[in-house]
Amino acid sequence: MTIDIHMIRDRLPREIADLESAARQEGYRHITRLVDEWAAGDIRFERDGERLLSAYVGEALAGIGGMTVQGAMSGALRMRRFYISPAMRRRGIGRMLAPALLEHARSSCSIVTVHAGNDGAAKFWESLGFPANGRDGHTHRLDLHGSSLTPRSP
Repeated sequence: MTIDIHMIRDRLPREIADLESAARQEGYRHITRLVDEWAAGDIRFERDGERLLSAYVGEALAGIGGMTVQGAMSGALRMRRFYISPAMRRRGIGRMLAPALLEHARSSCSIVTVHAGNDGAAKFWESLGFPANGRDGHTHRLDLHGSSLTPRSP
């Protein structure tokens, strides 16, 4: 299985509707927010350090994830709108997508935060080296300059 990571620049992938539908079926609204914010021009992942990536397995959009400036914290980015299709989970896609975002972040910030929406997400982020840190509206915080970005085994 080949996983291809692509940067999203001008428009969201046409398959985002399928990803949004899957997320809604699981009770998650963050992909709907991504689509709405993008359409309104509110968040386009264009500021310094920001990035939005997609992960494909063949022609299928398997996941998406981005980073935006963390307004409440100087020198920090926030991992957001991270989602892997249920049918594509447990294939290492998230473990490719998250480090690709983190490697990009290294050049523009020292801290990355994330808000894990559930216990499974918390375990995923912790396996990537994000210690739990429930302050300032996030659940986990990673010091990039103190991290090797080497995922730990689950």
